[in-house]
Amino acid sequence: MTDTNKIILAEDDNDMRRFLVKALQNAGYEVVSFDNGMSAYHRLREEPFELLLTDIVMPEMDGIELARRASELDPDIKIMFITGFAAVALNPDSQTPKDAKVLSKPFHLRDLVNEVQKMLAA
Repeated sequence: MTDTNKIILAEDDNDMRRFLVKALQNAGYEVVSFDNGMSAYHRLREEPFELLLTDIVMPEMDGIELARRASELDPDIKIMFITGFAAVALNPDSQTPKDAKVLSKPFHLRDLVNEVQKMLAA
């Protein structure tokens, strides 16, 4: 177990993705990012991550499906959704993992980093 928490990020908006990666790296995290859920899922099968940070609406595999599969691979993985559609994530029928956190866009990077720190410290 390294000191650096590894975060996997799936976000199909390029600017948003770069923005998030930079903020998390500046906060001291190691971040691997993908622009779709399928690629992120393949990476999750190769190595463990502490936290999955994912957009909900994405091509190929949406964030909810990705989160479900991620928690099947690793029941301990922490999950945070970033979305402009909070209602989707919070729908009880959507099979989102129960401890998942939802951060609604727009949000401040400091809020994101704070939430990530809280989740990883838990």
